[in-house]
Amino acid sequence: MMPEASLVLQKVAIAAGLGLLVGLQRERVQVQIAAFRTFTIIPVLGCLCGFLVAPLGPWLALVGLAALVAYFILGNLMMPKDLAAPGITTEISAVLMFVCGLWLALGSPTVPVVVTGALVLLLSLKKPMHDLAGRIGEADFKAILQFVLIALVILPVLPNKALGPYQVLNPREIWLMVVLIVTISLFGYVLAKAFGSRAGTLLGGILGGIISSTATTVSYARRAKSAPNDAGANATVLVIMVASTIAFARFMVLVAAFAPHQASHLLPPLIAMAGVMAILTGALLPGLRKAPPPLAVTGSPSELKTALVFGGLYAVVIFLVAAANTHLGTGALYLISVISGTTDMDAITLSTARLMDKGQLSPELGWRLILIASLSNIAFKGLIAAVLGSRALAWRVAIAFTLAIAGGAGIFFFWR
Repeated sequence: MMPEASLVLQKVAIAAGLGLLVGLQRERVQVQIAAFRTFTIIPVLGCLCGFLVAPLGPWLALVGLAALVAYFILGNLMMPKDLAAPGITTEISAVLMFVCGLWLALGSPTVPVVVTGALVLLLSLKKPMHDLAGRIGEADFKAILQFVLIALVILPVLPNKALGPYQVLNPREIWLMVVLIVTISLFGYVLAKAFGSRAGTLLGGILGGIISSTATTVSYARRAKSAPNDAGANATVLVIMVASTIAFARFMVLVAAFAPHQASHLLPPLIAMAGVMAILTGALLPGLRKAPPPLAVTGSPSELKTALVFGGLYAVVIFLVAAANTHLGTGALYLISVISGTTDMDAITLSTARLMDKGQLSPELGWRLILIASLSNIAFKGLIAAVLGSRALAWRVAIAFTLAIAGGAGIFFFWR
């Protein structure tokens, strides 16, 4: 039974619009075999074939697809060699648009619209993607392969069940946290590789906060040691503060993602602390005179060794927090937070969020543990800056971080 004419015309119009969008992009790159008009017709053809599937049978869609493929084969054979395109991107795009038109007739328009938008974006990014591929070295390619190993090979085969006396050690869940942190850090790593040579003060701090605020502190403090002037120290402390502020925003995202039912209790005090960091960072802007050297890209965050270390650390922290909460009380929990905060904020943040979401830790205690760990992390980074950096940097970082810790202490004791 054929659908109503109004529905057919509506979906044909959508198909034509999607084809126009892809055709416009192909026309801009001067494709010879198919461009504006041809790409408008292709999804319309697919859509009409889809509507005729019900009364005539599925063979009609196959015939339409075969006719399209035959058109491109004959077109390429007849085209002069000097005009022939070296690749088959246009041909594959045409087949995909035919399938999108077919999907439009048989189902919801959501998938074809999203796929077409993604296709246009992908086609438009040809030059940037080729440039990026040219800049990818052996180490970067290795990082990509290691990420595939971590996310797509190891994760699916791990057992999804709780182990241990406190039922908090779930192998797949633990490795999922590893994949999450590696993904965030790898995103920052790619951005730093792309913009590192041009990264100014603020961008350097933002990228550093995404990758690792502690590693950023180490990198810039060492640079400040070799250029101990006031302008360089002002810029360096600003980078460190920006990285620490962005890192705090990252912790809040993790909390909201892994303890969504407790977010309304957890986030307000953490947002207040992030506000303190942002105010202190803003106060440093007038003193900025000169951007520091470009951001140093740290080792690949997707290295298997790095992932295993984080996975082990996360498992230890979540086990200790569960054990201390059961047997030792809040004093031991705070001590674990202080120690964990100096090594890795992600582990204590994720473990605390997961325990709260499962009801094994109260929200009131949870946000305090995360806040204590973050203040411990700030103090540790201040010590790093003092030891590795110049004297000018040391006292600037000491002032900024002391005020940050004081603000955090006020939130810890007086927030209700």
